[in-house]
Amino acid sequence: MTQAKRRSRKLGWRFVVLGVVLLFLAAALVRNVWVDVYYIPSVSMEPLLVTGDRVLVSRTDFAAAPIRRGDVVVFDGRGSFTSLDSGFGPLMDAAVGTGQWLGLVPNNNIYVKRVLGVAGDTVKCCSAGGLLEVNGVPVTESYLYPKDVPSEISFEVTVPQGKLWLMGDHRNVSLDSRSLLGAPGGGLIDTERVIGRPVATVWPLGRMHALERDPVRAP
Repeated sequence: MTQAKRRSRKLGWRFVVLGVVLLFLAAALVRNVWVDVYYIPSVSMEPLLVTGDRVLVSRTDFAAAPIRRGDVVVFDGRGSFTSLDSGFGPLMDAAVGTGQWLGLVPNNNIYVKRVLGVAGDTVKCCSAGGLLEVNGVPVTESYLYPKDVPSEISFEVTVPQGKLWLMGDHRNVSLDSRSLLGAPGGGLIDTERVIGRPVATVWPLGRMHALERDPVRAP
């Protein structure tokens, strides 16, 4: 083999390695700035999200429109929801494993829940009719898991500025803000901890569909 051919082969491999590196850098940029894919390991958001779903999460959705009551959000639970680990066992009931689509180790500090209270809201359960109340108005929650009650735990919380009150749709099994009543932070999370909004289920194929925003309206 001539020296020119050896040099050509080396250059070819360098281009391949460079291409792979650039591909991973581009994927990392997209995942950290625009969208990411998360794995759902629990039943706490059924029937909207079921175990094994992969969901596409937009990191920019709330830049165009603020977080509203009824929005489903993916968020970092460090400093708030991670307290569940000490009193309620494995976090897999509430966590969203991330990175599993690339075969990486999941991050058990990431959660998915529905926003039931934004800054200034008073969220209470339950009304005389057994419904969740927001600012004194009973709300009908069409997304609840069939036959679940709004909450088996009685509570009344006023949400401060910069905070959110969150609950799972499969209310009877979800570990959420209610589970941290009395703990530091009272189950409220910082809006800055929100990573983004699930916009579509992308796997398995039979579950592929867009996830629309489902507002909870109250005065």
